Amino acid sequence: MRPALAVRELSLAGLALLAAAIALAVVAQTRHRAKTGPQPVGSYVALAGSSGAAAFGRKTACGGVITQDTEGVAHPTLPCGARIFVTFHGHTVLAPVVDRGPYTPGRQFDLTDALARRLGLSGVQEIHWSYARAG
Repeated sequence: MRPALAVRELSLAGLALLAAAIALAVVAQTRHRAKTGPQPVGSYVALAGSSGAAAFGRKTACGGVITQDTEGVAHPTLPCGARIFVTFHGHTVLAPVVDRGPYTPGRQFDLTDALARRLGLSGVQEIHWSYARAG
């Protein structure tokens, strides 16, 4: 075998090995992100209250119906189905936007009764929230 040909083959083999290592690194990173789930983006403070049991059976602006088990939030501008992290007294829940509102002055979010119970929120309280970015 000629020396120039051997160098070329060795270079190509090295390049193939480098490409394989990069591909494995990309796959490993993608799998890691898939396992971590949604990640919070930003950190905001807002006043929130529960829509209460009076909302049960009501059709939402997002096309659903509020039940006693529905966990979600109402917000005037966040898109239907968007997911946000809601934190209250150290408890964090990932919840979807399920309705428009609130229509009660003095708050930026309405929480469904089930979500408010899960967080331990009663009345109008200060919450922390952040957007959920897919992991």
